[in-house]
Amino acid sequence: MKKVNIRPLFIDIGDGTRFLDVERINDLTTWDELRAVLHDADLWKDFGAVVIDDLTKAEELAAQWVVQNIPHEKPGKVVSSIESYGYGKGFTHLYETFLQLLGDLDAHIRAGRQVVCIAHECTAKVPNPAGDNWIRYEPRLQSPESGKNSIRLRVKEWADHILFVGYDVHVTDEGKGTGAGTRTIYPVELPTHLAKSRDLSEAIPYVKGNAELWQKLLGASNATV
Repeated sequence: MKKVNIRPLFIDIGDGTRFLDVERINDLTTWDELRAVLHDADLWKDFGAVVIDDLTKAEELAAQWVVQNIPHEKPGKVVSSIESYGYGKGFTHLYETFLQLLGDLDAHIRAGRQVVCIAHECTAKVPNPAGDNWIRYEPRLQSPESGKNSIRLRVKEWADHILFVGYDVHVTDEGKGTGAGTRTIYPVELPTHLAKSRDLSEAIPYVKGNAELWQKLLGASNATV
């Protein structure tokens, strides 16, 4: 982001920046600590971007908070995991708790900062009313099959852009996949992956140190990615 004159601060709760030369906070172990950092106005006054690395780990912290702080509706019932609440109630608690993080990030956007969130991937079944369902890559966030209380779908609605970074694979006539380790950034949804963008429509080759993506996304206005 330095190449677009934006100074980011990484909130590294997934230990993903240990090999990068970036400004970071990487000693957060609880949901309350994560939110406290986002609420620290003095900390953020010299930074132009918030980078959450990563949302998947943030959801895990939210789940820990729920288990430790929200009692079971039945007195004396021990809560040891999200499933302990029964009938999907734990996932409702988790969804409502996670929304607090999106609210915190919205406050940074209103303050003029860019927000970038990284998430791990998973494979998910996509319902297809017109035919057979299929499998694609999506962010690894809670998403019940019913769609109710889906953190994944809520993040999709909230973000201006969801970008999928995938390895380039060529499938031979024999059905074997080959590749050279190159990657591409996809801003548009395809059968293979979930993605969206309010501005971009063309895939961008991933080149280490290349600022093309950030120049296109962050050069003019605030965006959540």
